Amino acid sequence: MKDGDEMAFENLSDKFQNIFAGLKRKGKLSDSDVKAAMREVKMALLEADVNFKVVKQFVSSVKERCVGVEVMESLTPGQQVIKIVNEEMVKLMADENQELTFAKAPPTVYMMVGLQGAGKTTSSAKIAGLLKKKGKKPLLVACDIYRPAAIKQLQVVGSQIDVPVFENGTNKPLETALAAIEHGKKNHNDVIIIDTAGRLHIDEDMMNELVEIKEVVKPHQILLVVDSMTGQDAVNVAESFNEQLEIDGVILTKLDGDTRGGAALSVKAVTGKPIKFACVGEKLTDVEIFHADRMASRILGMGDVLTLIEKASENIDEDKAREMERKLRKAEFTFDDFLEQMQQIKSMGSINDIIGMIPGMGAQMKNVDIDDNEIGKMEAMILSMTLEERANPEIINPSRKKRIALGSGNNINTVNRFIKQFYQSKKMMKQMGGMMGGKKGKKGKGMLNLPF
Repeated sequence: MKDGDEMAFENLSDKFQNIFAGLKRKGKLSDSDVKAAMREVKMALLEADVNFKVVKQFVSSVKERCVGVEVMESLTPGQQVIKIVNEEMVKLMADENQELTFAKAPPTVYMMVGLQGAGKTTSSAKIAGLLKKKGKKPLLVACDIYRPAAIKQLQVVGSQIDVPVFENGTNKPLETALAAIEHGKKNHNDVIIIDTAGRLHIDEDMMNELVEIKEVVKPHQILLVVDSMTGQDAVNVAESFNEQLEIDGVILTKLDGDTRGGAALSVKAVTGKPIKFACVGEKLTDVEIFHADRMASRILGMGDVLTLIEKASENIDEDKAREMERKLRKAEFTFDDFLEQMQQIKSMGSINDIIGMIPGMGAQMKNVDIDDNEIGKMEAMILSMTLEERANPEIINPSRKKRIALGSGNNINTVNRFIKQFYQSKKMMKQMGGMMGGKKGKKGKGMLNLPF
């Protein structure tokens, strides 16, 4: 995979898998085996920029459980250690107040706070889009009057998800917030999301303004947006905002980059406030409700099947998926089917992210370069084929390949590689056929096939 597109926590995940592989090879674990493994766990977490106090407590809790009867007398001590690490990691990030809550009487007012550049405006739109899908009628409020084009940016993202934006020019943010609430009540908006101003760093003026809005508007919840790529700095920012505003939860952004994982693993332990959402991409649909158990599973390289199934259920048509499964089982898979699969996969988000959710696939595909932009090239090549060529790939001879290359703006080598890839994918997907299949309500909608 490309350096800038690594799956979130990839380095940490690799290190944990190496530690666990060593433990699983041993039939029995001694105290010194456990201590050596815990030293490696400690180093891996510190390198991932996890808060050192959090690391110390985490390793101590795991070690205490590992040297007890629970592991030493187990028939599979290596697996028991993994189970304990997983449970302690969930404990570290979990919170009973993880879910977003709503006011007893609408409108529910959420106040979005954070530093400039953390992704506050985009996150406001992402949460609005998510709530709209759940049947709410949100209103976005532009209270950042300092950053050039901040109001315009909110209007643009608001229009993309078809959510109205209330703005009041350069009037005081407090006046705008109060006017927006009145406007929302008149227009039956049951959720009002206030996008406040950030600064490049925490300063007195910004905090005074936010405190004033909080005291007068009395928002139902204050949500802090932090950039997870800043690691320990993100945790320090969360601590400062919490001290002055008493936040209700955190939204972690940029979890699709080469995140070291420090923020996700430290923020709840340090601030005592839950992570409510994780933003995993640049699209306005790339936001997930944060689940500590699923995140721990991803970090430990155990996949995240539940989130994968949810994504598939939202984006993949059940009847089409079942028909695709039938075709795969009978080896009737064509380029048209391949195109349809790619378009469905694209609607689910980054391919690298999807692969990371399949147990065992992250490690298997580690050295395979999968660039989301390649999907556009593949689509162009398929669309440059005749209907007959798409239905019967075996008729594609050298002269036809030349025409497909010209029509799609590629060279012959790229076309050859793609056709070879298609046959490999067809074979692989036949083997995977039915992996995600099942009755609705049990395993999600149909199955998922990955075009690579």
